[in-house]
Amino acid sequence: MLTEFHPLHTDLPRPCKFTNPFHYEPHPLCLLAAQEVQAYISADDGLRADADRGKMFGVLVVEADGGQLGYLAAYSGLLCGTNDHPFFVPPVFDATQPDGYFKTHEADITAINRRIDGILHSDGYVAATHELAKMKEEHMEMLNDYRRQMSQAKLKREAKRRVAEHITPEDEAAMIRESQFMKAEYKRLKRRCADEAAPVEAKVNGYEDEISALKSGRRQMSDALQRWLFSQYSMLNALGERKDLCAIFVETPQRVPPSGAGDCCAPKLLQYAYLNRMRPVCMAEFWWGASPAGEVRHHLRYYPACRGKCLPILGHMLQGLEVENDGLEPAVTPLLEIVYEDEWIAVVNKPSGMMTVPGLTKGTSVLEEMRQRFPDKPGATPVHRLDMDTSGLIIVALDMETYKKLQAQFAQREVRKRYIALLDGVPDCPVHGEISLPLRSDPLDRPYQKVDSANGKEAVTEYRVIEREGDVTRIALFPHTGRTHQLRVHCAHHDGLGVPIVGDRLYGHPGGRLCLHAEAITFTHPVTGRTMNFERKAEF
Repeated sequence: MLTEFHPLHTDLPRPCKFTNPFHYEPHPLCLLAAQEVQAYISADDGLRADADRGKMFGVLVVEADGGQLGYLAAYSGLLCGTNDHPFFVPPVFDATQPDGYFKTHEADITAINRRIDGILHSDGYVAATHELAKMKEEHMEMLNDYRRQMSQAKLKREAKRRVAEHITPEDEAAMIRESQFMKAEYKRLKRRCADEAAPVEAKVNGYEDEISALKSGRRQMSDALQRWLFSQYSMLNALGERKDLCAIFVETPQRVPPSGAGDCCAPKLLQYAYLNRMRPVCMAEFWWGASPAGEVRHHLRYYPACRGKCLPILGHMLQGLEVENDGLEPAVTPLLEIVYEDEWIAVVNKPSGMMTVPGLTKGTSVLEEMRQRFPDKPGATPVHRLDMDTSGLIIVALDMETYKKLQAQFAQREVRKRYIALLDGVPDCPVHGEISLPLRSDPLDRPYQKVDSANGKEAVTEYRVIEREGDVTRIALFPHTGRTHQLRVHCAHHDGLGVPIVGDRLYGHPGGRLCLHAEAITFTHPVTGRTMNFERKAEF
């Protein structure tokens, strides 16, 4: 029997359909397999030390060719610097062999990097660039000084014209000649400076032309090596069909595979199962160790496969399997409560599971519902948005002029909102405080948001702990900015409260509804000028 296949001795029932890798709750068989993997990691000091820095692991429950039930295990990328631990499945393609094509050509690219670095730090290049910079500074000072002389001479000529009652033709001609001479002299001075700098510039350009040629060659070699590498990832599916990563990603908007594609847990597990005639039963991925700096990951929590790398790959690899649906379609259309309405605005209480505006998910939205209820108001539009999973109050403008006025209030941060959330644990934080973590989208794993102090947009949330109810905490959240998933990330991230919201399938773990509710909102009526206060208590 293969060393990567680990038998499972259990009477647990098997699922009827294979796991949807992007939306699932771990099957009991996966939980059993994951417990064994976690015990294996804990028992190996070397593996545990490396995994403690943060690593995604995956398990795939399979039926072997003879019908025996077992599981395969995998980790993303490398573990302890290698990808050949016998307990885990091997990579789809091993690019780490020292004498292999990839490493050999990677060494050629590294050699070019060393050549570029050598030129940049060479005595000749450093001396030439310093000499040129000093010369240009001196020339600039010389030219500026002469321009000042020209300006002073011009002022004297203008003063002479103003003071003198009569300027003789000879004096006027002399002043014109002086002006013309100084302009011509300035041009001659510029040419002399350029002629003096030319040999040094040529020397610097010679070095920089060589660097540019090396960089161009390096880029071509790197692109060719990446294409070769991705062509080696020949991904199977349950129908026995093969497709390399280049062919898979050419059909996506990004056109080319991102770095690390094919090295995540799910593709490695499925590839090994197909190669060894095993039938996939169910799958799950869990995080071990510290959270990455910008992302939300919690030790031993289960997470979906990433979308940027894995969605196109698994779209191919899952063909031939009967896969569970994404679980995002509501079983019934939730009801939208209208809390207030007048000629210009409405305030509605959006239920969890309803979109604010139409999207990729099936089901109605606040926008569609309001335009159906107000057929004489075709411009009815929500002024702000709540996530599909979040419930609570939304202002709807019934015409575009009102919409623009309310949008201006949001832009100027004049609208006050209060949210209520249940946290899936007890945060170690003061009763009252403020969270400031800049956010940006994760282009390789939408719709997730990442904390990014360098490139993220300002995101500020005030919070107040209301009460601790056993293992959960009720908390009020006051967003000062309105970034996507701001409250969810600020609660879950280790630099925020460090505890996800109950039911958060993105930043915590799924199970019931997301316990986040926009409970209260205060704004100025865009027509009457009255202060408007609305409140609807959460159902959790």
